[in-house]
Amino acid sequence: MVHEPRLTQALRNLLNSARIAALGTCEADGSPFVSMVPFAIDPIDATLVIHVSQLAPHTANLQQSPEVSVLIMQSPQEQEPVHALPRVSLKGVATLLESSATASKDDYEQARNVYLLRFPEAQPMTQLGDFRFGRIRVTGARQVAGFGAARTLTAKEIEHLLRSPS
Repeated sequence: MVHEPRLTQALRNLLNSARIAALGTCEADGSPFVSMVPFAIDPIDATLVIHVSQLAPHTANLQQSPEVSVLIMQSPQEQEPVHALPRVSLKGVATLLESSATASKDDYEQARNVYLLRFPEAQPMTQLGDFRFGRIRVTGARQVAGFGAARTLTAKEIEHLLRSPS
């Protein structure tokens, strides 16, 4: 059994227990836009999988500029200081998947399967024509595990963590 550092264990627990994230995108005029997105982890591709509507502003933003920031944090606990909430800020590049494209059909199905494993209640939404799956490839991260427990992670470190989610 390989020893896993405490901060890595904490990050793994956070990613596996949190189901929503704040997604930061850039609007056409360069201004920031933040929205809430449910996410799943694809351990095969080492990406975050999102399911977004063509009607949402963040989807249009992703089509113009794929660079994103994602904030995932632990839910606040009563009587716990909010300033010490475990959280991770991820930098990444998003790709929207086309369900009809032959070359990416397997990739689309893999993303769909991973997402529905985490959110089975979303199955009817996958039938709607204005929704698409997207992948976020993480290029770096900043983890805060509490007071005095913070670190920066490289793309390789995050990729390794996402490929071994348990």
